Amino acid sequence: MKKQLAILGGAVLAVVKVARAHCPLCTLGAAAAAGGAAYLGVDKGVIGIFIGAFAVSMGWWVGRMIKKQVIPYQIPVLIAFSFLTTIIPLVPLLKENKPLLISLAGGYGTLLNRTYVIDMFIVGSLIGGAIMCITPSLSKKITSIRQGKTVPYQGIMVTFLLLILAGLFMQFVL
Repeated sequence: MKKQLAILGGAVLAVVKVARAHCPLCTLGAAAAAGGAAYLGVDKGVIGIFIGAFAVSMGWWVGRMIKKQVIPYQIPVLIAFSFLTTIIPLVPLLKENKPLLISLAGGYGTLLNRTYVIDMFIVGSLIGGAIMCITPSLSKKITSIRQGKTVPYQGIMVTFLLLILAGLFMQFVL
């Protein structure tokens, strides 16, 4: 059965040329996937990385669909709107507070030596969103270093590599 599904999936991918589909229900799907990942023990900061990346990419997708500029800074505004309307509803469900010790100098409680409480889901979301924002320029830089040559699916590979590395770092180091 698994082999037949793999063959069917491969055949579909071979036939489909370009996928241009997305819907607002993806936010619900992302929330369901995040809930499943949290149930399996994935750190909520890691979930935040991928949800934040999804939210930014959704905003970019919508921004590129609208051909006429209606407001100044339309695409950044749509990205921010998408990010906020995806992340804020999920914060109560995926909240995970952790201590962050900043120990620079002096005794405990001084200005340079304090413990702060941070929400790892929000931090992860911001990291994922930032990764989505920098990967297009990073992919262009790689292309220019390689003298105009690209690797197939280079942009996607760079994006997923950075997201996975950030997720692994947050899951196992932080």
